[in-house]
Amino acid sequence: MDAIINPHMFYTGTQINYFFVCQTELWFFSHFISMESNSDLVAIGRLIDDSTYEREKKNELIDNKIAIDFIRKGDVIEIHEVKKSPKVERAHEMQVLYYLYFLKKKGVVNTRAIINYPLIRRIKEVVLTEEYEKEIEDALKKINEIVSNPTPPEPVRKSYCKKCSYYELCWSD
Repeated sequence: MDAIINPHMFYTGTQINYFFVCQTELWFFSHFISMESNSDLVAIGRLIDDSTYEREKKNELIDNKIAIDFIRKGDVIEIHEVKKSPKVERAHEMQVLYYLYFLKKKGVVNTRAIINYPLIRRIKEVVLTEEYEKEIEDALKKINEIVSNPTPPEPVRKSYCKKCSYYELCWSD
C-alpha cells in the first residue's frame, strides 16, 4: 500500500502510542496542546530514559519525525525504546512496530525492536510481521481521521486517567 507512504500520514512515535492509549490525548497532542511539561510522571519517564543505558547514543532522530531512544547496529539492527512501566505495553509495542514499519518503508530491513523496562529489569522483543504492518497502516488511517477533526473525540474514562497530564482537559466541569 504505497498510499501509506504519503509524508503527511507519517506521525511521531508519541502519536502512535497515544492512539493506542487514548485518542482524545492523541488529538490534543497533535493540535499542540501539550500538557506533558506539567506532569511528574512524564518527568520521571524522562529521568529514567536519561539515566539508563548511558553508554548508548541517545535519541536517534530519523527524518525529523521518528525519535528512537537508541539503536544497536550489528547483524540485525535493534531499535530500543525505554519505558517506565509495562502498564500500557500494547501501546509501547505498536510504537516500536511503527518505527520498524517506518524504517522498512525507507528500505531498512533486518530489524527488530526491543522495549526496555529498566525499573523492573525486563525486556520485550518485537518483530514486524505482515499482520502488524496491516495494523499499523489501519492505525495511520484512523490517526489521520482523528487529527483532521476540528474537535477532539469524547474522552473514554480509563483506570489511568487520573494520572494523565490531560486529565483536567478531559474531566473538569
